[in-house]
Amino acid sequence: MELYLILKIIFVIGVFVALYAILRNLDIIKIILVYFKDKLFGK
Repeated sequence: MELYLILKIIFVIGVFVALYAILRNLDIIKIILVYFKDKLFGK
């Protein structure tokens, strides 16, 4: 049961780190999405 709790804590921390990384890199992600959209529909 202790292992399950530790895994849950690690998972929650991982989710927060991922969300933080996504929010920090939102501009980069937007640029990449626009680039792919132009590449797909620009033909």
